[in-house]
Amino acid sequence: MEVRKIRRIAQIASAGLGMVALSSPAFAQGAGGLNLVEIAQNMSGVAMAVAIVLFIMSFWSVGVSLERIYTYSQARKQSKLFAPQVAKHLKENRLKEAIALSGSKDYRYSHLAKVVLAGLQEYQFQQESGNNLHRDDVLDTVRRSIQRATALTASDLKKGVSTLATIGSTAPFVGLLGTVVGVINAFVGIASTGSGGIGAVSAGISEALVETALGLVVAIPAVWFYNYLTNRIEYFNVEMDNSSSELVDYFIKKTA
Repeated sequence: MEVRKIRRIAQIASAGLGMVALSSPAFAQGAGGLNLVEIAQNMSGVAMAVAIVLFIMSFWSVGVSLERIYTYSQARKQSKLFAPQVAKHLKENRLKEAIALSGSKDYRYSHLAKVVLAGLQEYQFQQESGNNLHRDDVLDTVRRSIQRATALTASDLKKGVSTLATIGSTAPFVGLLGTVVGVINAFVGIASTGSGGIGAVSAGISEALVETALGLVVAIPAVWFYNYLTNRIEYFNVEMDNSSSELVDYFIKKTA
């Protein structure tokens, strides 16, 4: 629930910043006296719809990026605090304390805590269930439990990131659609006036260029955020794999 609230706040904040930017004189007045607000008022219905779609895509990508950056920051911070504490409990053979620490709300964002908790709980269950499984069978069961937790945690870390890839790849084409509409309007202006003067085509051409710029402005940050977050996910995956291997080694030594 907290993550959803953060995502909503980020989206509202980005939307507010976008509206402030659009209403500012610096944005409204372009080079050579080009008034973007006036262009927006004179846009056709299709071009305005394309612009609205681009703004929604922009606000959504910024909201997802801010939420993921916050989540990853908390995951890294909490994991750094969690790792030495759980290692101390395991070194002293305090399994219940290690399980309680891993399931603590203080480490709810920690990717390492989720993986370690799954392995410890499975090992405790096998020890207390009285199944009398062979040592290798117990280790295989624990290993599979850790692998499942790692896969689920990795999937949770990727939430929303694929949206950035979609926005980054499709926004230029959405802007291109607006560009085509603007060019069509320019030709309509030529046909209605019967001349090819600058006055007949200026509105359509300016509309087309604005749509092109909007598509690029939406796509470029989305691609940047996607690459940055993907690198962070790969780093977390390496950390989870290392922690999984260390935990399995601990159980091997414990059952030897």
